[in-house]
Amino acid sequence: MSYTYVLRSERDNQLYTGTTRDLRARLPQHSTGKVRSTAHRRPLTLAYYEACLSIDDAFRRERFLKSGKGKRFLRNRLATFFARTGTTNKLERH
Repeated sequence: MSYTYVLRSERDNQLYTGTTRDLRARLPQHSTGKVRSTAHRRPLTLAYYEACLSIDDAFRRERFLKSGKGKRFLRNRLATFFARTGTTNKLERH
């Protein structure tokens, strides 16, 4: 199983999208600053994730979520989350 996930930075309210084979192991890496992309944005909250059967599908889904259509999808999908946390729905582009 592979995962595509979205993290929200509590520092700058931006979102980070990533892919991993082991979500439970990856989240502590982000939280402890071992991931260069998010080390300066801690603390982080898991906002969304999807499970895929193959890593290729997970990477394809990550690429989609970073596109214009994917950002619109996330904005609609996470509307309640954004309202509850007061987050602006900015997604980081790699």
